[in-house]
Amino acid sequence: MQAVRALIAPPLADIGYEVVRVMAIGKDRPTLQIMAERLDEGTMTVEDCAFISRTVSAIFDVEDPINGAYTLEVSSPGLDRPLVRQKDFERYLGFEAKIELHQALNGQRRYRGVLAGYAGGLVTIVTENGTTELPFEEIDKARLIITDELLAAGSAEVAKQGRA
Repeated sequence: MQAVRALIAPPLADIGYEVVRVMAIGKDRPTLQIMAERLDEGTMTVEDCAFISRTVSAIFDVEDPINGAYTLEVSSPGLDRPLVRQKDFERYLGFEAKIELHQALNGQRRYRGVLAGYAGGLVTIVTENGTTELPFEEIDKARLIITDELLAAGSAEVAKQGRA
């Protein structure tokens, strides 16, 4: 999926969007999931997703990076967004997250707690057992947990954009 990401990221950036994640799900007729967000950090709309879908489809018509039939699905990250880039961990400091590592670190593979820092390739998370630094490169999956604080932050962002 890195090749697909490399193909679509520059043209999407040119029109104001950033690719968050690209995944293929299924085998016979896979679904290609593209998750994107606005570069201006504005709220993604259905129209944004449709515009990205048309743009990516036009690129794929020329480049044909996927063998065989597939279904294209474009979405925004949402409130319980996956944390996949280093800047995601920096942006959501102070919010609760679930993190799963490729391999156990000190006998533990899954962590749930508040994101407390990101520096030098290490994500700092405060759990009920204390503070732990997790190597970014060892993170398999991470996502925000919907909490009252996250909902309030999301509502404030929507309200702020409505006033802009």
